[in-house]
Amino acid sequence: MTMVCHRPEGLEQLEAQTNFTKRELQVLYRGFKNECPSGMVNEETFKQIYAQFFPHGGESDLETDPSWLPPSHHLLFLLCLADASTYAHYLFHAFDTTQTGSVKFEDFVTALSILLRGTVHEKLRWTFNLYDINKDGYINKEEMMDIVKAIYDMMGKYTYPVLKEDTPRQHVDVFFQKMDKNKDGIVTLDEFLESCQEDDNIMRSLQLFQNVM
Repeated sequence: MTMVCHRPEGLEQLEAQTNFTKRELQVLYRGFKNECPSGMVNEETFKQIYAQFFPHGGESDLETDPSWLPPSHHLLFLLCLADASTYAHYLFHAFDTTQTGSVKFEDFVTALSILLRGTVHEKLRWTFNLYDINKDGYINKEEMMDIVKAIYDMMGKYTYPVLKEDTPRQHVDVFFQKMDKNKDGIVTLDEFLESCQEDDNIMRSLQLFQNVM
């Protein structure tokens, strides 16, 4: 069977489009190509590749209870704290911006560039896209609950005291009370950006992702 290969855009173009140097892109591409010779990765392989770019998962001395952050920022916090592969399903679909079922190298480094070295606005837009599971341009309570529940399921073994079963729902309720400005049951991108940028905890935690690589 002949393997269909995807050749990425030139490194010069990716260097202009991301916050990585050409040398960093070369290193990232070698790792990506080694794990995925075809130049594209499916969801199953994505978990393994993504984890390799965060080798210190679980070794952070950060506070291990994510409840001190609003739900809108749990993902970025946990990328530093825990095994990123736990979020492979949701992360994969956030990286797969064209919803083709595969992630190309360009998709991968563009997302990494935002998460690690993007502006506050870029990181918040990416986080909004993560929570907007059905990609309709809004976040509803069910979508937020899916992500937050996954976070708390993973963090249960790290937290002390153990979080109560209804803690995720409580945090989702708080999130919507704060962000759903017009009380219509959904959060728009503008509402999300405005509310997050008013929160000092989010702004402080975003600084953790500068110069990670």
